[in-house]
Amino acid sequence: MSVLVAPGPDLGEVRHSRRATRSWLAALGHGPGLAGVILLGLVVAVGIAAPLLAPYSPTEQIPGANLLPPSWAHPLGTDQVNRDVLSRTVYGTRADLVIVFVAVPIGAALGSLAALSGTLWSGLDVGLQRLFDLVLAFPTLIFAIGLTAIAGPGATTVIIVIAVVETPIFARMLRSSILKVRSLPYVDAAETVGAGRVRVLRRHVLPNAAEPLGVQFAISLSLAVFVESAMSFLGIGIRPPAPSLGSLISDGIDYADANLGLVLGPLAVVVILVLALQLLARALGRTRRVVR
Repeated sequence: MSVLVAPGPDLGEVRHSRRATRSWLAALGHGPGLAGVILLGLVVAVGIAAPLLAPYSPTEQIPGANLLPPSWAHPLGTDQVNRDVLSRTVYGTRADLVIVFVAVPIGAALGSLAALSGTLWSGLDVGLQRLFDLVLAFPTLIFAIGLTAIAGPGATTVIIVIAVVETPIFARMLRSSILKVRSLPYVDAAETVGAGRVRVLRRHVLPNAAEPLGVQFAISLSLAVFVESAMSFLGIGIRPPAPSLGSLISDGIDYADANLGLVLGPLAVVVILVLALQLLARALGRTRRVVR
């Protein structure tokens, strides 16, 4: 008496997965990938070590230090209310990193859950796709302004905006990848011998379909930096006096003629952070094309 056993991925698929992992690690070890890792590591280190690096409290008003230019005592000068710009930039970097690295994973998790649920139930999939069409129809800043009018400004509002905007992006990418993997022969063989949909999805489809999410994650992080900076620049992000990179740039524009460090300091952090994430996404994207 013979027993049919649902096959797993063939040897070629297993080798492909291992080769992809090695290629990703190699991509992050040289060239643009290594540069991205180093730059991102520096920014993250600054955010983590903010209490050690900042010479003053980010909200401390220093007597007699109104709009001072950069000096040894204040490397980025002071602002219009006598606060040390370097200290506020360092703490603003920490605030931005917390928001970005909380909001994007939430959006990725919600999008992945939506893609998996839609794969199992076709009726739910249709409803989710129409909902995603609605979300993507609104420009991000318009949606942010509308949500702020309801919930008020603050870090929580910024996180919600980024998470909501990123959810359909991750959902559609994973859904597309799942549909592609499900058409492969070994998946058809597993379904033919009686493997359930949940088992096929968990064991055979998802491990190979999730590969593109790494590239999208890096891209989404860089876009989230722009969203947070834009919201804070418009005054609908983190509430003052707490610093954020966008609000620091916004406050510094009117006083740049007295102290250019008000703008250049936080702007340089935004540029470095976005550049680092884009380099990572580029390196991972090239690796994915080579592996395929």
